Amino acid sequence: MELHQLISFDQHLFLALNGVHGAYADRFMWLYTQTWTWIPSLLVMLAVIIRTKKKESIWILLAMVLAIVFADQVSSGLIKPIAERFRPSHEPALDGLVHLVNGYHGGYYGFVSSHAANSFAIALFTSLLFRNRRYTIILFLWALVNCYSRIYLGVHYPGDILGGMVVGITGGYLFFILLRSLRPRALYVSSQSTYIDRHAHGFLPHDSEVCMWVVMLTIIVLAFISLFQ
Repeated sequence: MELHQLISFDQHLFLALNGVHGAYADRFMWLYTQTWTWIPSLLVMLAVIIRTKKKESIWILLAMVLAIVFADQVSSGLIKPIAERFRPSHEPALDGLVHLVNGYHGGYYGFVSSHAANSFAIALFTSLLFRNRRYTIILFLWALVNCYSRIYLGVHYPGDILGGMVVGITGGYLFFILLRSLRPRALYVSSQSTYIDRHAHGFLPHDSEVCMWVVMLTIIVLAFISLFQ
């Protein structure tokens, strides 16, 4: 498939996804996509890491921050200025066809999505860190809905999202591997610890599930608030 065909397919898929909307979904997706919405979940995650790993937590937090910075800067600082692909909200050919929420258009360029990159960097890095299947499922579902919210709001094509996902997964995996290679003590516990501790990189299943439940509770609160806005 040639490039112009891919672009055309991407636009048609975007219009199909963006065209399914409603007043309640507008409110929910608007709240869901806001960075500040997820600050409580991030703070709980940081608290769990610091409580469990003590002094070694500084290395984990540093690697996680670097993974997010990598994802954000590669997507926004490197690829977007090179690709210079207009967001759907700024594309003249789609004028009048895009469903926007609260007049939000975003910046001019959208390839690749930094929201998708950052979300998947966090989801993969922390999933590798905690090694809990239920946590992994919930965090990747959280990241996918975050990505969909950008299409719903009219500021990203599906292709922007896929590109951001690749960047985020690369960043999350790269900096976890670097952490494991350069500071293995930050991940593993002593040989006297139980098997489940070692298997979970020093985190008990309860640790990750606290973070998981905070994310789920936040989504429930957002869904409730969206009923009354």
